[in-house]
Amino acid sequence: MILRLGIFGVLIVALGAVLFFAYSVVDQSKQQQAVTPPQTAQVLVAADQLQGGSLIQPADLAVTSVLANSVPVGATLDSPENRSALIGSMVRLPISKGTPILESSVIHPGDHGFLAAVLAPGMRAVTVGVDDISGANGLIWPGDSVDVLLTQTIPGAPEGKSIASEVVLQDVRVIATGQELIKSAAPTAPNAAPQPPAQTVTLEVTPNEAARCLVATNLGKLSLIVHSAEASATPSSPHALPQPVWAGEVSPALANSQPQTPQLSTVHVFQGSPDAQDYNF
Repeated sequence: MILRLGIFGVLIVALGAVLFFAYSVVDQSKQQQAVTPPQTAQVLVAADQLQGGSLIQPADLAVTSVLANSVPVGATLDSPENRSALIGSMVRLPISKGTPILESSVIHPGDHGFLAAVLAPGMRAVTVGVDDISGANGLIWPGDSVDVLLTQTIPGAPEGKSIASEVVLQDVRVIATGQELIKSAAPTAPNAAPQPPAQTVTLEVTPNEAARCLVATNLGKLSLIVHSAEASATPSSPHALPQPVWAGEVSPALANSQPQTPQLSTVHVFQGSPDAQDYNF
């Protein structure tokens, strides 16, 4: 009897040990699953439908999470460097909203054939220098539509006509922004700190607009005026450029600072002789 009770007790203890071990294994497996979630990666995708031939702007980029072992071949991972590299790139073929932006889907500024690919038939590329103020403090992006404004000083003109501002190009597309590639040939003083290169903006223009722009760069300072996104999305029909704005129109005080000189008209009167008598009115 005592022997049977001893065997029964041993079986109970063994069964308890087996149950405890099984519970420990299951609990440990759950803890491991909770501690090590599936690895994911952040991939850049199109925030909206991107048309072929368009230039990528910051608002065109969005992020989605995918499993690390399921990242599409050629997809761009999200990072400040990769975002910067995509800005201004041309979309080769339409990209649907939420679709990863693949390397094969875009052509980057600086790539061979970029300008030839991005320019519309019959159009030209012209580059103008801008500073932080005239270039909207770096807030102009490829794909924006801008007006090019010329401000110049008129030598020898009255005060009210001494400075004029006028639109020389209207509603042209920005196709690239960046720094000038050719440094000035002017010699620099020994031990002088190197001057930062001027910022440049490359515009898509007609041959005539390119000539106007090059002439304007030698007349005065150029500034860029950005169009709204809604306006630039609608094709614009050709229309006359706005009239120049003179210094006296902006500042009445400047216009009134000069005394008004009366205009005289002279009439020559001949009375039967070669000599004429002048009458001023």
